Amino acid sequence: MKKLFSYRMACILALLIIVLAACGEKSQEDVVAQLQKNVEDMSGYKAVAEMSMNTGQEEQKFNIDVWYKEGDYYRVALENGSEQNESQIILKNDDGVFVLTPALDKSFKFQTEWPDNSSQPYLYQSLINDVMKDSEAQFETTDTHYIFRTKTNYQSNSNLPFQEIHFDKKSYVPTMVRVLDKDNNALVEVSFSNFDMDPAFEDDDFSMEKNMGSRDADTTTSAEAEGDDAETEELAVYYPLYTAGSEVLEKREVTMDNGKRVILTYDGEKNFTLVEERNQTAPVSATPQEVQGEIVNLGHAIAALSSNAIEWSYNGVDFKLASDELTQEEMIQVAQSVQGQAAK
Repeated sequence: MKKLFSYRMACILALLIIVLAACGEKSQEDVVAQLQKNVEDMSGYKAVAEMSMNTGQEEQKFNIDVWYKEGDYYRVALENGSEQNESQIILKNDDGVFVLTPALDKSFKFQTEWPDNSSQPYLYQSLINDVMKDSEAQFETTDTHYIFRTKTNYQSNSNLPFQEIHFDKKSYVPTMVRVLDKDNNALVEVSFSNFDMDPAFEDDDFSMEKNMGSRDADTTTSAEAEGDDAETEELAVYYPLYTAGSEVLEKREVTMDNGKRVILTYDGEKNFTLVEERNQTAPVSATPQEVQGEIVNLGHAIAALSSNAIEWSYNGVDFKLASDELTQEEMIQVAQSVQGQAAK
């Protein structure tokens, strides 16, 4: 009798272990369904992350604050810790998509479908959308995370075809994203330190006026700090380390009312022109410059990419790279390498 009782108890315990194990471990389909539900139910979120990029000549690190509010409102503030006054904000509101540089009082308005037109490693909806779109996504679990390996959608950069996304098992929010090259090297890594799914927003948090005025009252650009002397200061010329097989054919300086403009002409396998000019601050109320192009993160700056040109601001200088021969990927590579060296 005791043996029969013991046998029955052993069977019951074994069955309980199987049931508990089954209840505790969700399938890939279960996790995807919960992620989709999170996106459908949420009214907004605030996230804090650090992003490191190894897509250029040297590693770049950004501190990122992401705000999203239901109704397609976004605010992504990127601060380059190694450079002063180089913070930029990607803003989407009822008036469109903007890239703001508050310290320079500069703003660009983009004709773009951002953020839906490509993968965004720091946006919750974009990550989940990539998971849902990839029917061949790989899935694994750890004690604390659900991990997906998916394809990416970077239309202007085929060098980043995959990503690995870590979602917290309890909250289903991302904790880490690693964007990989074809050899599985992590060229971009986003590490989330905080994720608030029930945030509070002010009515004007997504207005351009408030975000353009977000710089500290004591913060000044180098040109402002130096006063009139900045207009006569010699322009430091930046040369790209990657030139797609071309060499400098001509360096031409043009004297302007408020400084100098340098035009570098490259000749070789693929010709291109790089124009550099010390940027001038404009009134906050100035109309944003309209850009027909896409938003691209160079690692050291946010750029506007069109079919045959890319333009950006860095370290107090405005850059424009134009070419009818470089591909968009090559233009990005050249632009990423421009911050590598500078010479008077």
